[in-house]
Amino acid sequence: MPRTLIGMLTPSSNTVLEPYTAALLGELMPEVTAHFQRFTVKEISLSETALAQFDPAPLLEAAGLLNDARMDVIAWNGTSASWLGFAADRRLCAAITEVTGAPATTSVLALNEALERTGVARLGLVTPYLDDIQAAIIDNYRAEGVEVVAERHLNDRGNFSFSEVDEATLAQMVREVAKAKPKPQAITILCTNLRGAGIVPALERELGIPIYDSVSVTVWKALALAGIDPARITGWGGLFQDSRLRA
Repeated sequence: MPRTLIGMLTPSSNTVLEPYTAALLGELMPEVTAHFQRFTVKEISLSETALAQFDPAPLLEAAGLLNDARMDVIAWNGTSASWLGFAADRRLCAAITEVTGAPATTSVLALNEALERTGVARLGLVTPYLDDIQAAIIDNYRAEGVEVVAERHLNDRGNFSFSEVDEATLAQMVREVAKAKPKPQAITILCTNLRGAGIVPALERELGIPIYDSVSVTVWKALALAGIDPARITGWGGLFQDSRLRA
């Protein structure tokens, strides 16, 4: 059986994206498998030290190591471009492909594509991040024509601590964002170290609003780049079944 190998560049202090990615791909194994390479990320803030964690060099080194195993797609499974600027991820993807020959994507570029393809102009935003990080994210989306009409954040510099936020807390944050007037056309749980993927289906049924979790959108786009129909993933929310988002 031909195999599809998906490489994921992983923040070193993240304990969520690997198990959730494996769970999302469970129905497709052993045909499709995910493989992970870590690089150092310990804090999310606008300090010089924290920003330096996202220098392209360690990410490209990690991508090269993944490519020793002949990846079909490589994804940066992190959301740093949401506050650093979306161009950072576009440059990173071009560099990954140049170094490895593999098509590349990121959590943020995948989310932005989903928003564009579904015509979202009013977004609800749920994150664990600090006030200034959250403000930068909102500004970046406004510059792209997407207005954040409601937001909740935990004002935490993390990164490991993000994984300890329970599902009930996340679900309540999503519910609060959903109450905004005007109503958001979609809500994103923006962070790959939040346990958001599992709560999406029930919340979508309850609220009637598409919810895009960062780990889920990364898997969605990685599958599409690999030529695998994302609709083969069932039970994880509308992202994978929406005809507007089919490859």
